[in-house]
Parts: sequence; C-alpha cells; structure tokens
Amino acid sequence: MGYSKDQLLARLQELQIEFSQYEHPVVMTVEAQAKYVGNTGAGLSKNLFLKDKKNRFYVVSALADAKVDLKVLSQRLGLGKGGLRMAPEEALGEILQVPLGCVTPFALVNDSAGHVSLLLDQGFKGQDRCLFHPLSNDMTISLNVSELDKFLRSIGRDSSYVDLEANPPVGKDNPPDLADLVPSDSIVLSDPPEKAASLQGPRNDHVISDNKSTEITAKANEPSRKVKNIKEKSVSIVQPSSSFKDVGQFVEEILDKTKALLLSETRVIQITGETIKQHGERLGAVVADGIRERLSSELKADTRLYLNTAYTEGFSVARTMFQNTGAHSQFRCL
Repeated sequence: MGYSKDQLLARLQELQIEFSQYEHPVVMTVEAQAKYVGNTGAGLSKNLFLKDKKNRFYVVSALADAKVDLKVLSQRLGLGKGGLRMAPEEALGEILQVPLGCVTPFALVNDSAGHVSLLLDQGFKGQDRCLFHPLSNDMTISLNVSELDKFLRSIGRDSSYVDLEANPPVGKDNPPDLADLVPSDSIVLSDPPEKAASLQGPRNDHVISDNKSTEITAKANEPSRKVKNIKEKSVSIVQPSSSFKDVGQFVEEILDKTKALLLSETRVIQITGETIKQHGERLGAVVADGIRERLSSELKADTRLYLNTAYTEGFSVARTMFQNTGAHSQFRCL
C-alpha cells in the first residue's frame, strides 16, 4: 500500500518543510489545474511517467510551458530516438502507487519506486515556488525548490536538474549527456497472464502460462508412452490461449490496444505542450503516426502468433481425423 495524501502531508510537516495547500475538484490536466491555482504566482508543473525498452522507469517533472521532446530526451539518455514511451497504467499503480493524473516527484516516497530515475526541469530553480499534486489530484501544494530538495534528500534521492529543452548533438564524438541518469536495474512487473502471452513470439514449443498447470496435471494422469515423432509431441504440448482461437476476441484485443495507445498519445501531446489548438488539422496525422510506430511491432507479433495458433489447431484437427479414419478401417477388417 503506497503513501496517502495525508501521510505525505504529515511527513512534510515532520521534516519542517514549509508549503501551502490548495484544495480543488479532481483535475486531470495542467490546464484544468491552472483554473484553480494558476493565479498563485507559483510555477505549474507537468509530470511524465516513462519507460524504456529495458523496462526501466523515469519520472520527468517540468514547468508546464516547457517543451519536452521525448525523442530528443531519449537520445540524450543514450536510448536512441524511440527508446522512451509512456509507462502503462498498471505500472503507474504498481510502481509509483498513484492513480492516473497524480504523478509527481513525491511519488518516489514509495519503496516500490526505488529504481525509478527522476529528472527535474532546471527551470524550477528560477521560480519562487512550484506547484505539485501531493499524490492526489484533488489538491495542489506550493513549495520552493530548496524545500523540494530537502524532501528528496530525506528519501535518499539526489536532485538532478536538467535543461529539458536542450537539444545537444549526440553521436560518436558527442556521448549522451544524460546517460548517468539511466537506472542501472530494470523493474519486473507482474503482467496479467493474457498480456504476457500476447507479447510472446511465434514459437511452436512455447507453453502459454495460463495453461501450464492444466497441462502438467493432464500429463501426470496420462499413461507413459513412447513418442514416435518430435513434431507430434510439440503439437500436443502447445495450448494456445483462447484469445488466439477466437477471431472476435483477437480483434477486440487489437482495438483495446489501439484505444490505450490513442489515449497515451493524446496525453503526450497535451503534456509536452503540443496542444490540440496548436496542431489544428495536423493533430490526426500526428496521433496516427505515433500509434502506427508504437503498435506496428506488437501487432506483427500478435498476428504471427495467431497464424501459428491457426496452423497448430488445423494440424491437430487433421491428425485427429486421420486417427479416427484409421481406426474405422481397422474395425472393418475384423
């Protein structure tokens, strides 16, 4: 169970950290938050929870009007142009232990976020006070940078302030300037079994985790016998998940993934300051390109697995029919 808003506020008081608090309705965007606290004179913040291809996680906290280019940031971390993406919502709850819309540096107070890297906008240092949600988006607190640093030190964190708008060259003679901020360890998430299955490649000898216990039980109950054909053995072991046997369910999964990516891309556009108004007619193309880039490889893997499942199922049916036909012929000869 992660820290609650009240527990965090109590800890700030114990540390004698000076802050002001503002209660307001639940808000999901910086623009909505600004309606209630935008007149305080403090700097509004926007916060991203990101992951790279090696399952390492990052919280990027910047001033609301800062333009953060994730492709540039990814290169500066040494991850390549497409190395960063929005972390999935399940990781938000499992690692930061906060709901959607509540990401802030304060979430690193939870032990589960121990390996999450924090990048702070150096623009915060030019503000008298900065605004953050205290683990809940029905309240905003205001404090200065030195008080934020004091809190981070109390949980064993260094404050890494970065010019998030910079775009230095990265190449053979110019190593990534933020490579030291990449976490050393990846974080293993307890993915739902059906999601883990959808990420696997098209291997005939792969046993889906959903069915492992059933298969072991069935194998224990079967009388021992010699296997004449290795291919026949692999076909009998493979138990494709039901989602790859049902066309309707397979399509529904594709649509669910597309919807999740659409929402993710929209959040990226809003958070990086590239608002709908600024994009105008190009918004659809921007979102579509982002979805195509991020969904392409996963759909190819899923489709290969679906085709593999279809082949396996068809082979199994044909084999059964052949066996039944052979048994019938033997019966006629008696």
